[in-house]
Amino acid sequence: MSLDLVIRGGSVLDGTGAPARSADIGVRDGRIVELGVVSSSARRIVDADGALVTPGFVDLHTHYDGQATWDDELAPSIDHGVTTAVMGSCGVGFAPVRPTQHDQLIELMEGVEDIPGTALHEGLDWRWTDFPSYMDAVDALPHTMDLLCQVPHDVLRYYVMGERAAAGADSTDADRAEMKRLLEQALDAGAVGFSTGRSDNHRTARGEYTPASEASAAELVALGSAFAGRDRGVLQAVSDFDMNHSVARFHAEFDLLEGMAREAGGRPLSISTMQRDMAPDQWKWILQRAEAATAAGLPMRCQVASRPIGVLLGLEATFHPFMGMPGFKALSHLPRAELLAALRQPDVKARILSEDSDPVAGDGSPIPKMADEFLKALPLLSMRLFVLGQAPCYEPDPATALGAQAIAAGKNPLEAVYDAMLQDEGRALIYFPLFNYTAGNLDVVHRMLTHPLALPGLGDGGAHVGTICDASMPTWTLQWWGRDRPRDRIALPRLVQQLTADGADFLGLADRGRVAVGQRADLNVIDFDHLAVGAPRLHADLPAGGKRLLQPATGYLATVVAGQVVRESGRDTGARPGRVVRV
Repeated sequence: MSLDLVIRGGSVLDGTGAPARSADIGVRDGRIVELGVVSSSARRIVDADGALVTPGFVDLHTHYDGQATWDDELAPSIDHGVTTAVMGSCGVGFAPVRPTQHDQLIELMEGVEDIPGTALHEGLDWRWTDFPSYMDAVDALPHTMDLLCQVPHDVLRYYVMGERAAAGADSTDADRAEMKRLLEQALDAGAVGFSTGRSDNHRTARGEYTPASEASAAELVALGSAFAGRDRGVLQAVSDFDMNHSVARFHAEFDLLEGMAREAGGRPLSISTMQRDMAPDQWKWILQRAEAATAAGLPMRCQVASRPIGVLLGLEATFHPFMGMPGFKALSHLPRAELLAALRQPDVKARILSEDSDPVAGDGSPIPKMADEFLKALPLLSMRLFVLGQAPCYEPDPATALGAQAIAAGKNPLEAVYDAMLQDEGRALIYFPLFNYTAGNLDVVHRMLTHPLALPGLGDGGAHVGTICDASMPTWTLQWWGRDRPRDRIALPRLVQQLTADGADFLGLADRGRVAVGQRADLNVIDFDHLAVGAPRLHADLPAGGKRLLQPATGYLATVVAGQVVRESGRDTGARPGRVVRV
């Protein structure tokens, strides 16, 4: 019998951590059916001579919950080799929902994940109320990649408790029983798991704390119990672990999450793990507690980013350092060309640089509350601001910071930031690493990434659309950690294993993550020597003309999902084999 597809002559990194080996791959009906020397005829042949062939990447942390209902392409993740993505992260999403709660959930997503409310209002058609019907609505639109759905804690709280769901308000026994029932209903319908967000930095568009951020141990235990007796399903948590307080508070918070996992009968729990400047050793504590829990029979994994978790500032981005200055606000209505001409006038520049900023966060703004503190500390923080440029580097030398360069040149650091923002006709982006960059390098990230409990994640695909494009992390992980970093690189077979099999195994997906006979034909063909991320650019392609940052990649010769080539040399082929995976 002829094959649907043959990928011929590639150097295969199969996702097991084994060294690369030369092999052809034969595909029929969406599965790998031959591996080695393939002589069978095929309807399509992809020449992989000189290229790497890997399993498709598994992204454990995205926010395509709204976008997936109107967009079949799912850029930017598909541009970076992702073939399976998990939605519903951080406890936020759009189901279950009552008809009277549409605005409430949009404000939640806009505030927490910087997705324009106008785009969500126009893009969401709300063809669902419960979680199973939400999954049906997503599945009705075929996509470039497969999607898995997590049930978000904040949304459960809104649905069950209504106006009583405000942060800090305790749920009743009846509330908890109903939330558990709804979670069980979703898991029975194939949802992959449950996510909760307990971060003080997460706020609604009104500046309010998210509903589940202070949920009690009793509530977490009740929701964990929905998994008891099940042999599938995962839990996800993001928490600040009371980073401004004592070590005892850290352990008290971890105890809550561990109690939830214990009640879930040992279903795997992943915890967002990063280095925070205010608690630079907290990541070690998380890993130590995760090690101890896993040794005691409660499997835990730590989701880590492969680069600093930061934001991009710019004239066209969601946020920039001068947007609260009265002098800038008076000009902000101008078309970009006129605005640039005005900002370049010496008297305008001098006025803006001399002003104090008005508040820019809260009261309906999606900008985080920390932004106002950033503006007050801008001269000092200019030592942490870098021009991203056309060939982005996410481990910049501290000596290249705008503040450091200004001081070396005898200039005002604020002036250096102002001038940088106007570069490239106002399209320049300034990189501000928030987490994972305490020492001005990624040595701590290396330690996190190479820990046996690490899972690459936190790319936030579909979220923070005007401030980041970390969905490019899979590409940058291979480029930087596998090839370009001057020291302490990570072996390429291990990096590929982390991006593929490790994520699939965590989710319980036995049909993907490896190149082997019988596995789904989710594959990437990569010109590794030319693999690179490009400069992010804003595109006004969201509903209602909303803007988002997209970051291109070079080096992907083909991305294959369920045996169909969905990307070829960076171009969309129109194939849409992706569906909602029900576990």
